Amino acid sequence: MTTRPRKPAPGTPAPGKLALTELAELKARRQPIAMITAYDAPSGRLADAAGADILLVGDSAAMTVLGHDSTVPATMDEMIVLTRAVNRGARRPLVVADMPFGSFQISDEKALGNAIRFLKEASADAVKVEGAGATLSRVRALVGAGVPTMGHIGLTPQSATMLGGFKAQGRTAEKARRLVEDAIALEAAGVFALVLEAVPAPVAARITELLSIPTIGIGAGAGCDGQVLVWHDLLGLYEGGSPRFVKQYADLATEITRAVSAYVSDVRERRFPEEQHTYSMPDEELALFESWTTDRV
Repeated sequence: MTTRPRKPAPGTPAPGKLALTELAELKARRQPIAMITAYDAPSGRLADAAGADILLVGDSAAMTVLGHDSTVPATMDEMIVLTRAVNRGARRPLVVADMPFGSFQISDEKALGNAIRFLKEASADAVKVEGAGATLSRVRALVGAGVPTMGHIGLTPQSATMLGGFKAQGRTAEKARRLVEDAIALEAAGVFALVLEAVPAPVAARITELLSIPTIGIGAGAGCDGQVLVWHDLLGLYEGGSPRFVKQYADLATEITRAVSAYVSDVRERRFPEEQHTYSMPDEELALFESWTTDRV
């Protein structure tokens, strides 16, 4: 009787997969960590092939993939489907699932239940939660139950309205001090890494110096231990305006539009399909088929 190999426990890497402990080693060696969002199997596979260390299945999918105006409408079921798809494409990178709005704010128990869904149903390696304050209790509950958890402070899109919109955070000495305190508290609560979004570069650099865990910046300067960008922003696929911290590495929207337009034109002008795009059949079988259809006309 043969047995199937057991799936590694949360936080335990599969063969070839980056381990959580390696992130701290990368920080110690001052080797920058490359994180990018991914939302399906092709993006997971391509980001893996490109050498990304972490793939964040972000609730930004609500905007980039599902067509909403904010991240808030993303649901647990949607995020699980996307995370499962990314895992089918990615092998080496850590896959981190973004806890969507409403999935962890209600209670520690609700947060833990939803985080466990990500690990069990979508094979996520870890989850990410936004904010500090009440979120500290959620982090302690998740980590205490064995769920690897990434933190996120600064501009937290799920609560952007309360922050005055999508604006940089920590631009006064007092607000910067609070960010430092939140970062230290999240590390103490057990997060294995911390996203710093839209934070002044000197503040992010100071937080990075104070923490033993890696910081991942997005609009937080070069002093962080790593960087993250949204897949659609990086590739020029998103129709909306991009924040100032985005560097666009390709203009795939233009190229895709050109390619699809060429296809539509070829179809309408009967240039596609050509003979090399079609299938044939043996002459004798074709003759029998034509005879059969002729008899029935």
